Amino acid sequence: MPTSPLLSIVIPVYNEQEVLDQLFKRLYPAMDALGVSYEILFVDDGSRDRSVAMLREQFERRPHETRCVILQTNFGQHAAILAGFEQSRGEYVITLDADLQNPPEEVSKLLAGLEAGSDYVGTYRAQRQDIWWRRAASKIINGIREKITPIKMADHGCMLRGYGRPVVNAILSTRENVTFIPALAALYAARPTEIEVAHEERAAGVSKYSLRKLIRLNFDLMTGFSLVPLQMFSAAGVLLAFVSAVLFVLLAVRRIMLGPEAEGLFTLFALVFFLLGIILFGIGLLGEYVGRIYVQVRERPRFLIANVLEERVAAAASRDPEGATR
Repeated sequence: MPTSPLLSIVIPVYNEQEVLDQLFKRLYPAMDALGVSYEILFVDDGSRDRSVAMLREQFERRPHETRCVILQTNFGQHAAILAGFEQSRGEYVITLDADLQNPPEEVSKLLAGLEAGSDYVGTYRAQRQDIWWRRAASKIINGIREKITPIKMADHGCMLRGYGRPVVNAILSTRENVTFIPALAALYAARPTEIEVAHEERAAGVSKYSLRKLIRLNFDLMTGFSLVPLQMFSAAGVLLAFVSAVLFVLLAVRRIMLGPEAEGLFTLFALVFFLLGIILFGIGLLGEYVGRIYVQVRERPRFLIANVLEERVAAAASRDPEGATR
């Protein structure tokens, strides 16, 4: 294999044929300008368009700096990043989205932070260029996560982040099937820092994160790093049991004092339905934690690699008398 570079750029790709040409045109000049040895790992996450073909063409144009990891099917963004971490060789690893919302020119800021001694460089987006409901939902989720988990970060939705090799190795050693990489890095880092980075509108194509996937991702974050939701439901159950007991006593006293009556029947129904709704929500929350255990005990692989395109030094290459490979 070629000599290990200083920097590895990991870019997950999923159906990004509309934006890849623009990414190539901006990414390689930005990396060349850094003046350090680097490799770019494109991890295709089961694309169904021309993304793989375009990555292969780019590999043939820049084989020394380019590596392509082709996953067998779609495993999700975080699994694709883990595959990139596993294949990376750099002392520093920086993750970058393919859609150009994270400008490649910002990589220099993260590299500076890593070289200054930080083992994890988190980021938060300045003047975020997303539609209003994404910004509002992100603000709410960031606030909830800050309250109920030990994860401290300003913006957990930004994927442009830098990792030192010890943090990357620690993340790879984690055997959880459901992972949230920035949160794991925040837990494992000894010298973390956060910096502001630019944010741009998506260059082309559409976001692969629907509202349902965003909710699912954030639910994984909450239940994967905290027992507070389950503990809150337990506390609510104790409180509701107490309130129900008090209500039962009041209704019994009322019946003895005033006799049976039907006027409060619908109020009682409303109260019962409210309590049932809370109980069903709690059952669903409990099921979420049980489901995580079920996923974990199956021990299925988090990703499967179908192929890796990379420059290789042939073992059988002829050598001159001094031993140099021709």
